[in-house]
Amino acid sequence: MLLELTVDLDAIVANWRMLHRMVAPAECAAVVKANAYGLGVERVAPELAAAGCATFFVATIDEGLQLRGLVPDAAIAVLAGPAGAEAEAESANLIPVLNSLEQVIAWGAWAARRAKMLPALLHLDTGMTRLGLEGTEIERLAADPALLAGIRPLVVMSHFACADEAGNAMNDRQVERFTRLAAGLPVAARRSLAASSGIFLGRHTHFDLVRPGAALYGLNPLPSATNPMAPVVRLTAEILQVRDVDTPMTVGYGASHRVAQPGRTATAAVGYADGYLRSLGNRGYGIIKGERVPVVGRISMDLTCFDVSALPAGSVAPGDRVELIGPGHGIDDLAAEAGTIGYEILTSLSHRATRRFVGGAA
Repeated sequence: MLLELTVDLDAIVANWRMLHRMVAPAECAAVVKANAYGLGVERVAPELAAAGCATFFVATIDEGLQLRGLVPDAAIAVLAGPAGAEAEAESANLIPVLNSLEQVIAWGAWAARRAKMLPALLHLDTGMTRLGLEGTEIERLAADPALLAGIRPLVVMSHFACADEAGNAMNDRQVERFTRLAAGLPVAARRSLAASSGIFLGRHTHFDLVRPGAALYGLNPLPSATNPMAPVVRLTAEILQVRDVDTPMTVGYGASHRVAQPGRTATAAVGYADGYLRSLGNRGYGIIKGERVPVVGRISMDLTCFDVSALPAGSVAPGDRVELIGPGHGIDDLAAEAGTIGYEILTSLSHRATRRFVGGAA
């Protein structure tokens, strides 16, 4: 296999259990949107459910419909709301997150037609300015409880904007605003504010429910500190060719790398079509036989060149593998080299990679 992505299901479960213990007695849910951050929701979600996770978050109705077949007894919240698919949401027992007064009215109208009380989550915008009920909409709900007729709010939630910056004053402002706005609503519902990084801001952010996503998959929720999460993925690529090089030779498109002295390069079967981002050209690193080897030249669609001059001559050959993500080179390391975040790296990994699941029921 030219490109192999190994996913440790036991590590994902261990990460969830660690957070579950950390936030108790609050509930620890799991965010499995975007195909469990690219790792395979069909394998990840059942393992989390078997470990005791009872609530899952997805982004869209379609993701919720897929997940319902995998975890039939779990509560599934859809972050984008009903989005015109009220019938499908109700049929699959999906719980919409209501982000605007329009969504509140639409879900309430559907409940009235069905003569039922339908569950929902209410999302309050406390500073993200993305999705969520705005200040004037929250005031209307507080002043007119009839707007929630037919709706059974299970959770009132919001989302931190700067949780990965522990010292950012906006975190405390959002906690205060969320507490105040939630208290003013005419509902008896649980509260949820913290996702992965927010959990580590302190117990005062846990409320009744936390929603970790990235941390479950091994990304560091504490960018300025040692990663407390177990590593989950390992990505390796096969070396296709090893070349002797010397000045004045150049490597890759645009001749962006000029060889300065005699050495060797190894060309591996990975490129930007696989999610190995183009920005890693002349910046990224891999690991071969325990040694760090730099990327040289631009990243191609399917190929990347590494400088293996520091390894003994003859020690690297076609068929050997370069570790792109693993114990010696984590996702967050690779993301820093690419000038992005681990979330983008994970969700960009191509399905061309052969996925190998270890642990769990694998």
